[in-house]
Amino acid sequence: MRWLVALLLVLAAPLAADPVPALFDVTGVAADDVLNVREEPSAGSEVIGALAPDAVGVEVVELTVGADWGRVNVNEMSGWVSMRYMQQQPDAAEVWMTPRFACYGTEPFWSLTVEQGVAAQFRIMGEAEQHLPAGLLQLGAGVIDRFALPLGHNVAILRQMQCHDGMSDRAFGLDVGLMLNGSLYAGCCTLLAD
Repeated sequence: MRWLVALLLVLAAPLAADPVPALFDVTGVAADDVLNVREEPSAGSEVIGALAPDAVGVEVVELTVGADWGRVNVNEMSGWVSMRYMQQQPDAAEVWMTPRFACYGTEPFWSLTVEQGVAAQFRIMGEAEQHLPAGLLQLGAGVIDRFALPLGHNVAILRQMQCHDGMSDRAFGLDVGLMLNGSLYAGCCTLLAD
């Protein structure tokens, strides 16, 4: 029975440390070449875009089983790059994920740009921007994939999962529910490089 419990703990460990979304830098690509972004996670798949050989702060939102390929956004669509040519940026010591990220939603069109521990700006299309204090993302109690972000008297709940905005062919690695001034907004978030 002990060996079964130990096996389950080992198998469950990767779920608690989902490595994406995260920011990566392109590495190992010749200065006169590019890293191809492909339609499917396969070297024979159609090329839909490219990353510069010195690209930094590229958000990877999904990994294939085995982590050989990562989904990125390029040209307002998502595609796949070989992770052999990607190096994860070091984690920020003071925050989970990255210090800055942005969230977007529709019905109505809105955006939220956050610098953790500093401030956030919320905007609904056609209305004045609202400035809010921003706390730090905090892991939810008893869950491994949900984080709460205090925004003054408001809160955003972020969840690590595939998210699509319904308006573009981009892919996101974070889903958000934002309770702001008594209204609930839903959308997707993307990490921002410094």
